[in-house]
Amino acid sequence: MFTSIIFILILSGAIVVFYRKVRKITRSIKLGKDIVINDNILLRWKRVLFIAIGQQKMLQRPIAALLHIFVYAGFIIVNIEMCEILIDGVAGTHRLFSFFGGFYGIMVSIFELFAITVMFGCAVFLIRRNILRIKRFWNKEMTLWPRSDANIILITELLLMSAILIMNATDGILQTRPDSHYVKVGSFMISSIIQPIFSGLPSSSLIFTERFCWWFHIIGVFIFLNYIPYSKHFHVFLSFPNVYYSKLRPAGEMANMPSITKEVKLMLEENYSDQDDDNEEVTFGAKTIRDLTWKHLMDAYTCTECGRCTSSCPANITGKKLSPRKIVMDTRDNLEEIADKLFNKKRSEKDDEQNARSLFDFISAEELWACTTCNACTYECPVNIDPLAIILEMRRYLVLEESAAPGPLNNTFSNIENNGAPWQFSQEDRMEWAKDVYMNGIME
Repeated sequence: MFTSIIFILILSGAIVVFYRKVRKITRSIKLGKDIVINDNILLRWKRVLFIAIGQQKMLQRPIAALLHIFVYAGFIIVNIEMCEILIDGVAGTHRLFSFFGGFYGIMVSIFELFAITVMFGCAVFLIRRNILRIKRFWNKEMTLWPRSDANIILITELLLMSAILIMNATDGILQTRPDSHYVKVGSFMISSIIQPIFSGLPSSSLIFTERFCWWFHIIGVFIFLNYIPYSKHFHVFLSFPNVYYSKLRPAGEMANMPSITKEVKLMLEENYSDQDDDNEEVTFGAKTIRDLTWKHLMDAYTCTECGRCTSSCPANITGKKLSPRKIVMDTRDNLEEIADKLFNKKRSEKDDEQNARSLFDFISAEELWACTTCNACTYECPVNIDPLAIILEMRRYLVLEESAAPGPLNNTFSNIENNGAPWQFSQEDRMEWAKDVYMNGIME
């Protein structure tokens, strides 16, 4: 009864801490502008099925895809066993589902097999990151914390899977000893292989090892659960809604701004009146987190920092400063900074936002204008994040609010304004080039 009470307290604490962090992230995402995304529901669910669940876009890089499927599928299947562990912990029982008989042994053996695939995948990922040092994991934006974050997760998964195997191995030995009173369910496929390592230990040591691994695994899972919202691995939850709400319009298409539409109508339509419109100050483009939509902010929290976008970006490949991954990471960092001020301190919201840094304190104009808008980053992203949308909104601010476009673009804007076309020729002279072609045609 005492251990059950301890377990229930730990479980309750883990749930409360997780809920509070997820609630903060939800509130942070809602700081963005509201948009309605409810079109083509069937296509959106199809995307979730194939991209988020089926890992369709991961397959573009087969080796990484196979390893990720090992970890992704294995971790989910292995944690089905968590149902039994949770019930055992609350009720004070041991292997409650053993009444399934022979099927129980087969089921646990399957869990162990998947645990091995998880361990294999994590080990190879650690080698790729730290020994082979694949370039996209060592870009400038991948500082000590992003690199450590990935290693912490991979090492934790290795330890959790190892705990399950050792727990089952010692449990299997204890079943054969009359003084232990362990439920006899038979040995399991993988753990039986490592049983000889522990077979010489006395029953008391085996019981301690089995119980230690049981508690280590369940508490480790609780810690892992509460670490995820602080890390890039929060995508295990957000990838599904992020894919569902991802853009269905043509890649790179810019969303219309109602404020610009209103300004155009005021200039062109004599009878148009904006009296019914909100008269609050309008910002063109995005300077702060508040100027982005909630979908942009969800993108920021969903980023896995895998670097596929940056490794495919032609601007980055040719040595430009732009890294689409950094754009998304910087957006998330800015959002976290503002959210901490708004939600964790007793100052007014107005003061907090006035003193907060803007997106341009994290992302430079050089990065934004290096983008070719080719959309390679959004095409490569496994969870349909759209870094280009953030880049375009920040460019809008530079052009429409700061008049800070590069020289060639300013020349183009002037030509459009004065000549109705991007070229420096007036409308009267626009067809001059065709006169010689026309005359030569006649002469021939």
